[in-house]
Amino acid sequence: MTSSPTNARQTGPALEAMYQFLRWLLPTVDGFPRSQKFTLGDRISTAGLDVLDHLIAATYSRARDQALADANLGLDRLRFFIRLSQDMRLIDLKRYEFAARAI
Repeated sequence: MTSSPTNARQTGPALEAMYQFLRWLLPTVDGFPRSQKFTLGDRISTAGLDVLDHLIAATYSRARDQALADANLGLDRLRFFIRLSQDMRLIDLKRYEFAARAI
């Protein structure tokens, strides 16, 4: 997951980090078994994309407080969904550790 310093300067480090994390997360969730891809997988994907959306709003808005609070809540949801996916053995420990550090 390589972040471009130029992109981070243009959009902000949090937004760029989330974008890069989603580049890893979405294909990972795509590998979930069919039985969980459309339940937990969709929740994880949606939570991650919602965080990105809130960070975009915070980046390009003067009133950032609510967007950042919403992004923070979304990150907490994402942490629990990813933890659940590891507990259900949908992702291995190595991927879980990577996600935990990235979030």
